[in-house]
Amino acid sequence: MTMTVHVDIVSAEKEIFSGLAEMLFAPAELGEVGISPRHAPFITKLNPGEVRVKVSDKEQYPFFISGGILEVQPHLVTVLADTAIRAKDIDEAAAMEAKARAEEALADRSGKIDYESAHAQLLQAIMQLRTLDRLRKRGE
Repeated sequence: MTMTVHVDIVSAEKEIFSGLAEMLFAPAELGEVGISPRHAPFITKLNPGEVRVKVSDKEQYPFFISGGILEVQPHLVTVLADTAIRAKDIDEAAAMEAKARAEEALADRSGKIDYESAHAQLLQAIMQLRTLDRLRKRGE
């Protein structure tokens, strides 16, 4: 019998996933982490990117998060995301438009924009598009 860990992915709006998984992959602040059952407890900040929940060898669920916190306990993994979206629900046109707007804002050297905010928006749009690209490559 394969060991599992309970995974909860929640955002400010709602719970997006709750169930048992063999593995969870997440974009931690210092690089991607893989969490398996009975992992040592820790907490880390999450960067925008893809969170993958591996339920079995044949079943995975990809999600996009805009950032947040990952809490790991031996039998429970919690992703507290600022925003969480099922990868298949990402609006590609909206992500491309957001990317273009952010790039345009960053190119504006008049000093009238918040460069940190524009950079964060660009990063989020790029990571949404990468998540969609990975989803397509896996054939999901």
